[in-house]
Amino acid sequence: MTTHPVLGVIFDLDGTLVHSSLDFRALDSAVNCPPHTDLLAHVSAQPEPLRSEFLQLIEDHEMQDAEEADWIKGAEAFVKRVQAQGLPMAIVTRNFSKAAQLKISNNQIPIELVITREDAPAKPDPTALLEIAEQWQLEPQHLIYVGDYLYDVQAAANAGMRSCLYVEGSLPHYSEQADIVFSCFEELHTQLFTD
Repeated sequence: MTTHPVLGVIFDLDGTLVHSSLDFRALDSAVNCPPHTDLLAHVSAQPEPLRSEFLQLIEDHEMQDAEEADWIKGAEAFVKRVQAQGLPMAIVTRNFSKAAQLKISNNQIPIELVITREDAPAKPDPTALLEIAEQWQLEPQHLIYVGDYLYDVQAAANAGMRSCLYVEGSLPHYSEQADIVFSCFEELHTQLFTD
């Protein structure tokens, strides 16, 4: 595979830039989401008023999580190094905007372009990533998407971008689908920007 120079970096938020304590099993149970089914897709398929009740429940959990979220080790230094190199940065998250903005504000994350599930279809749909590429007037292959979950890897692949998968602990089964797998941000910086 040809390696293109990195001209822009897009990040996931939860589990990538900041810690998240969201309990997805508890959320799945609370909204009766079947196993191996996407939570947001399940909720959006519900009739009203159930859909609104379930969405409110998820948003309440996200806001509680946002109050406690703090930087993942090494992520802040990596962001500042990318910023110092003059590369554009963005965040694409499945959070709703109020929770995302609280996490960004509380941690003083210096990234202004943020796309949430309220702005574009949720990952693994590539729409948000492709919108950013168009806004930056850059070809997708010159951008990377940094995330910590299968949907992040799939979204990057669907957009024609390289995926960088952050993994703490044992490798998940989908790690082989990622272009780069890393366990610390120093390692990622070395792989991307050092010959």
